[in-house]
Parts: sequence; C-alpha cells; structure tokens
Amino acid sequence: MGRLVIVIGTAVASEEERKTAFRLGHLLAENGFDLLCGGMGGVMEAACEGAKKAGGLTIGILPGSDSSSGNRWLDVAVPTGMGSMRNRIVALAGRAVVAIGGRYGTLSEIAFALDAGRRVCSIGGWKSIRGVHPVSSPEEAIDFVKSSYGGENA
Repeated sequence: MGRLVIVIGTAVASEEERKTAFRLGHLLAENGFDLLCGGMGGVMEAACEGAKKAGGLTIGILPGSDSSSGNRWLDVAVPTGMGSMRNRIVALAGRAVVAIGGRYGTLSEIAFALDAGRRVCSIGGWKSIRGVHPVSSPEEAIDFVKSSYGGENA
C-alpha cells in the first residue's frame, strides 16, 4: 500500500472544513505521503489543493465515468462509473484514513475502512464511532497517520 493516505469528507464543505483539509493535504505532502480521495469538491478538492501546492501526488476515485469530472488538483483521476459504490475502493486503498466532517457518504467510507482493519481518525465529526480516533487538528492527524505507518520515518 506504500505511503498512501485516504482523505474523506463532504463535497459541500464549510470554509473551516476547507481550511482544515487544505492544511492536512499540505502536511501530508510535506511528510512524504500521497493522497487519495473521492476526487470531487469540498474537503476532497481542498485537501488535493494543499497537497499539490506542497508538491504531493493526488489521486481521485471518481463516482462517474468521465475523468474530467474530478477536481482540478488531481494528478490521477480514476473514473469508475460506480456512483457511491466507489466508496469501498476509496476506503480500502491505504493504511490510514482521515475524515473531515462529512455526511453519509463519509460514514459509509468510515464503516468500510474499519471493517477492513484500516486505521481511521476524524476531525470534526463521527468521533463517537468505536474505532474512530478523534483528533482536533491536521497536525494531530499527521501524527496519527505516521503512527499508522510505523512512526515518523516509516
């Protein structure tokens, strides 16, 4: 699985969620992690923008069949034609998952990730789910991600 981190969250994000996602994406790239997400707007787009501006690689697993439907910060856009069924692919692609806010699509990705034994942390939502580690900032999320990959130098 390499050093691929999954970022999940709502496509219709608040300004605070977008700022948090941007900072998270930036920190992921600065720490040598690649970012995979659902490839659309909101949290996903902001995280990709942050990662790209820090020189990182971004991958989007898109719900539709058109690769150009993803956000403009994607390096790799993978159209699936699967709609929300692609959430399982997103959730299983890496060792660590970071959720920022989100609605029921995010909840489904959390459930798929936990069911498959992936480590999940959350900023701003879904913290009461058993197995989800609450964190309060992108910096805490990076510490969680690093621990998921065996420590800071993993």
